[in-house]
Amino acid sequence: MNRKNQISLVLGLALACTGAHAQRYAPNGGPLAENVSFGFADVLRVDPIYRQVRQARPREECFDEQVTRVEPGGGDPTGGTVVGALVGGALGNTVGRGDGRRAATIAGAVIGGAVGRNVDRNNGGPPREYSDVETRCRVVEEVAQRRELVGYDVEYRYRGDVFMSRLDYDPGSRLRVRIGITPAR
Repeated sequence: MNRKNQISLVLGLALACTGAHAQRYAPNGGPLAENVSFGFADVLRVDPIYRQVRQARPREECFDEQVTRVEPGGGDPTGGTVVGALVGGALGNTVGRGDGRRAATIAGAVIGGAVGRNVDRNNGGPPREYSDVETRCRVVEEVAQRRELVGYDVEYRYRGDVFMSRLDYDPGSRLRVRIGITPAR
Protein backbone atom coordinates (compact mmCIF):
# COMPACT_ATOMS: atom_id res chain seq x y z
CA MET A 1 0.00 0.00 0.00
CA ASN A 2 1.38 3.36 -0.90
CA ARG A 3 1.66 6.25 1.47
CA LYS A 4 -1.34 8.17 0.03
CA ASN A 5 -3.73 5.22 0.49
CA GLN A 6 -2.46 4.65 4.04
CA ILE A 7 -3.25 8.26 5.03
CA SER A 8 -6.76 8.00 3.53
CA LEU A 9 -7.42 4.76 5.41
CA VAL A 10 -6.26 6.21 8.74
CA LEU A 11 -8.37 9.37 8.29
CA GLY A 12 -11.44 7.31 7.33
CA LEU A 13 -11.07 5.10 10.42
CA ALA A 14 -10.60 8.15 12.64
CA LEU A 15 -13.76 9.77 11.32
CA ALA A 16 -15.73 6.54 11.69
CA CYS A 17 -14.68 6.21 15.32
CA THR A 18 -15.66 9.78 16.23
CA GLY A 19 -19.09 9.55 14.52
CA ALA A 20 -18.54 12.84 12.68
CA HIS A 21 -19.84 11.41 9.44
CA ALA A 22 -22.42 9.11 11.01
CA GLN A 23 -25.47 11.38 10.53
CA ARG A 24 -28.17 9.52 8.66
CA TYR A 25 -30.84 11.04 6.46
CA ALA A 26 -34.56 10.33 6.02
CA PRO A 27 -36.04 9.66 2.55
CA ASN A 28 -37.19 13.31 2.28
CA GLY A 29 -33.59 14.53 2.58
CA GLY A 30 -33.80 15.78 6.20
CA PRO A 31 -32.01 14.25 9.16
CA LEU A 32 -33.46 10.96 10.37
CA ALA A 33 -35.48 11.52 13.54
CA GLU A 34 -34.40 8.58 15.65
CA ASN A 35 -35.61 9.94 18.97
CA VAL A 36 -39.20 10.72 17.89
CA SER A 37 -42.29 8.68 18.63
CA PHE A 38 -46.04 9.30 18.60
CA GLY A 39 -48.72 8.79 21.22
CA PHE A 40 -52.22 9.90 22.15
CA ALA A 41 -53.26 12.46 24.76
CA ASP A 42 -56.70 12.85 26.33
CA VAL A 43 -58.35 16.15 25.37
CA LEU A 44 -59.65 17.97 28.44
CA ARG A 45 -61.10 21.12 26.84
CA VAL A 46 -61.55 22.68 23.38
CA ASP A 47 -62.33 26.42 23.13
CA PRO A 48 -63.10 27.87 19.68
CA ILE A 49 -61.36 31.19 19.00
CA TYR A 50 -63.24 33.81 16.95
CA ARG A 51 -62.42 37.24 15.62
CA GLN A 52 -64.83 39.98 14.59
CA VAL A 53 -64.71 40.94 10.91
CA ARG A 54 -66.27 44.25 9.81
CA GLN A 55 -67.31 44.61 6.21
CA ALA A 56 -68.60 47.88 4.72
CA ARG A 57 -70.82 47.76 1.64
CA PRO A 58 -72.28 50.77 -0.21
CA ARG A 59 -76.06 50.71 -0.60
CA GLU A 60 -78.38 53.12 -2.44
CA GLU A 61 -81.23 54.50 -0.34
CA CYS A 62 -84.14 56.27 -2.09
CA PHE A 63 -87.08 58.20 -0.63
CA ASP A 64 -89.93 60.43 -1.83
CA GLU A 65 -89.88 64.04 -0.75
CA GLN A 66 -92.66 66.63 -0.95
CA VAL A 67 -91.44 69.75 -2.83
CA THR A 68 -93.08 73.08 -3.70
CA ARG A 69 -92.63 74.30 -7.24
CA VAL A 70 -93.13 77.93 -8.38
CA GLU A 71 -94.18 78.74 -11.95
CA PRO A 72 -93.50 82.35 -12.99
CA GLY A 73 -96.48 84.69 -13.30
CA GLY A 74 -98.47 84.93 -16.51
CA GLY A 75 -100.25 81.69 -16.36
CA ASP A 76 -102.95 81.54 -19.07
CA PRO A 77 -102.46 84.37 -21.65
CA THR A 78 -106.04 84.13 -23.08
CA GLY A 79 -107.33 87.27 -21.32
CA GLY A 80 -104.46 89.41 -22.61
CA THR A 81 -104.93 88.08 -26.16
CA VAL A 82 -108.66 88.98 -26.21
CA VAL A 83 -108.16 92.46 -24.73
CA GLY A 84 -105.25 93.14 -27.08
CA ALA A 85 -107.27 92.04 -30.11
CA LEU A 86 -110.22 94.30 -29.14
CA VAL A 87 -108.00 97.34 -28.58
CA GLY A 88 -105.99 96.68 -31.75
CA GLY A 89 -109.15 96.18 -33.82
CA ALA A 90 -110.64 99.43 -32.50
CA LEU A 91 -107.47 101.34 -33.34
CA GLY A 92 -107.28 99.77 -36.81
CA ASN A 93 -110.90 100.70 -37.46
CA THR A 94 -110.14 104.38 -36.86
CA VAL A 95 -107.20 104.43 -39.26
CA GLY A 96 -108.69 103.26 -42.55
CA ARG A 97 -111.59 104.18 -44.90
CA GLY A 98 -113.78 101.87 -46.94
CA ASP A 99 -112.26 98.45 -47.71
CA GLY A 100 -108.99 99.62 -46.18
CA ARG A 101 -110.81 100.12 -42.91
CA ARG A 102 -111.79 96.44 -42.83
CA ALA A 103 -108.17 95.36 -43.52
CA ALA A 104 -106.83 97.83 -40.93
CA THR A 105 -109.34 96.51 -38.36
CA ILE A 106 -108.27 92.89 -38.99
CA ALA A 107 -104.56 93.78 -38.94
CA GLY A 108 -105.03 95.83 -35.73
CA ALA A 109 -106.85 92.91 -34.05
CA VAL A 110 -104.11 90.42 -35.01
CA ILE A 111 -101.28 92.70 -33.92
CA GLY A 112 -103.13 93.78 -30.74
CA GLY A 113 -103.86 90.14 -29.82
CA ALA A 114 -100.17 89.18 -30.18
CA VAL A 115 -99.05 92.18 -28.13
CA GLY A 116 -101.67 91.50 -25.44
CA ARG A 117 -100.68 87.84 -25.20
CA ASN A 118 -96.97 88.71 -24.70
CA VAL A 119 -97.76 91.39 -22.13
CA ASP A 120 -99.99 88.99 -20.17
CA ARG A 121 -97.39 86.19 -20.33
CA ASN A 122 -94.51 88.43 -19.13
CA ASN A 123 -96.24 90.65 -16.60
CA GLY A 124 -99.62 89.23 -15.96
CA GLY A 125 -100.79 87.44 -12.86
CA PRO A 126 -99.07 86.24 -9.71
CA PRO A 127 -96.68 83.27 -9.77
CA ARG A 128 -98.37 79.88 -9.47
CA GLU A 129 -97.25 77.55 -6.63
CA TYR A 130 -98.00 73.84 -6.52
CA SER A 131 -96.81 70.77 -4.60
CA ASP A 132 -95.13 67.79 -6.20
CA VAL A 133 -93.40 64.60 -5.08
CA GLU A 134 -89.75 64.09 -6.08
CA THR A 135 -87.69 60.91 -5.61
CA ARG A 136 -84.22 61.50 -4.16
CA CYS A 137 -81.46 58.92 -3.72
CA ARG A 138 -78.17 58.79 -1.82
CA VAL A 139 -75.43 56.20 -1.19
CA VAL A 140 -74.97 55.07 2.40
CA GLU A 141 -72.35 52.73 3.89
CA GLU A 142 -73.85 49.61 5.42
CA VAL A 143 -71.48 47.95 7.91
CA ALA A 144 -71.97 44.24 8.61
CA GLN A 145 -70.14 42.36 11.35
CA ARG A 146 -69.60 38.65 11.42
CA ARG A 147 -67.62 36.21 13.55
CA GLU A 148 -64.89 34.21 11.84
CA LEU A 149 -63.43 31.04 13.38
CA VAL A 150 -59.62 31.28 13.54
CA GLY A 151 -58.67 28.21 15.58
CA TYR A 152 -59.08 26.22 18.78
CA ASP A 153 -57.35 26.43 22.15
CA VAL A 154 -56.92 22.79 23.19
CA GLU A 155 -56.04 21.64 26.69
CA TYR A 156 -54.84 18.01 26.86
CA ARG A 157 -53.20 15.56 29.27
CA TYR A 158 -50.31 13.28 28.34
CA ARG A 159 -48.89 10.92 31.00
CA GLY A 160 -50.22 13.04 33.87
CA ASP A 161 -48.95 16.41 32.56
CA VAL A 162 -51.38 19.03 31.19
CA PHE A 163 -50.50 20.98 28.06
CA MET A 164 -52.17 23.72 26.00
CA SER A 165 -51.87 24.30 22.25
CA ARG A 166 -53.67 26.39 19.62
CA LEU A 167 -54.74 24.25 16.67
CA ASP A 168 -56.48 25.02 13.41
CA TYR A 169 -58.85 22.06 13.84
CA ASP A 170 -61.01 20.50 16.57
CA PRO A 171 -59.18 17.30 17.62
CA GLY A 172 -62.14 15.57 19.26
CA SER A 173 -61.61 13.56 22.46
CA ARG A 174 -58.07 12.31 21.68
CA LEU A 175 -55.11 14.13 20.22
CA ARG A 176 -52.16 12.51 18.45
CA VAL A 177 -48.94 13.99 19.85
CA ARG A 178 -45.31 13.83 18.73
CA ILE A 179 -42.83 12.96 21.45
CA GLY A 180 -39.21 13.83 20.86
CA ILE A 181 -36.19 13.50 23.06
CA THR A 182 -33.11 15.64 22.51
CA PRO A 183 -30.03 16.05 24.70
CA ALA A 184 -29.96 19.16 26.88
CA ARG A 185 -26.81 21.02 27.93
